[in-house]
Formats: sequence, C-alpha cells, structure tokens
Amino acid sequence: MLTTCTPPPVLNAPGPGMLAALGAWTWLGLDPADAPLAHRLLAHPPGRTARDTPAAIEVRMQRIAASLGGLAAPQEHVPDVGARLLMVSPTTVLRFEGMRYGVRLPVRPGWARHLRRHDHAVITVGLSPLPRSADLTDVDTYLHDTLATGRLLFGLTHPV
Repeated sequence: MLTTCTPPPVLNAPGPGMLAALGAWTWLGLDPADAPLAHRLLAHPPGRTARDTPAAIEVRMQRIAASLGGLAAPQEHVPDVGARLLMVSPTTVLRFEGMRYGVRLPVRPGWARHLRRHDHAVITVGLSPLPRSADLTDVDTYLHDTLATGRLLFGLTHPV
C-alpha cells in the first residue's frame, strides 16, 4: 500500500494572493568575506486600502519570513533555511514551508548561473513596504534605511 504524506500547513501561512503581490529583486553582491553572493529581496508594496497599514504589512511579512523557515534579524546569525529555490529557467520558484505552492520569480541569467555555481543565496525579507516599481537606487536606499532600523530579516537558501 502506498501512503502519501503531506506536511501540515503552516499556521497563518500567506496565501497565493499575498505571494503574487510581493515585490522581488535580485542582485549579485558580496558576503562579509568579500566573496560573491546572490541576493533575493522580498517586500510588500505600499498599502492600497485602509487595511494595509504599516503594522498589517509587517505582520504579513513576518508570516512570509516564518513560512520560509524562520529568518533572522540583522544582528543575529543568518540561519540556513534549506533548499527553497527551484530553478526553472528563466525563473526560480521560491518554496515555502508546509505549503503546496510557491511563487515564481524572474531572475537574470547571470544570477541563475551564479546560484548554480555557488549553490546558495541570501533571501531577505523587508518588513517595511517598497513599491514594486522600485529601481536600483530606490532598493539601495530601502536596504540602507531598513537595515539601520532592524527591519530586514535574512536567511541562507539553496537550490532544490
């Protein structure tokens, strides 16, 4: 007899609509030892309704971080959250703990090559909103400001 075991769903896990609304950015940066490192940032867009308060957005992004296996604050040790990236060229699928679905995110070919070669990336979740239309300068400013205020969460992930 064949038995299929599915993991229990993550309590308060984000739904497909929330995942589809996320903004996502990738870049190649450096780790603390100045070695090249692939980065992926996830952020919630600014609120469009009265329910989308900064506090509500932070709660949603905390749920995203929890469903990625628990990410760490900037002053903490960056945890390894395991294999979360499924490479499906020219995109990646970011997988969430206990959920049957993930979110498909575009990546540049150089980012994907680096990930295949080095087998890990840092995933960063921003607790403050960032417009999906943010350009490189906006993202740099966002990272600087949210890092200074401890509003970023980090984890190390690998391709499946």
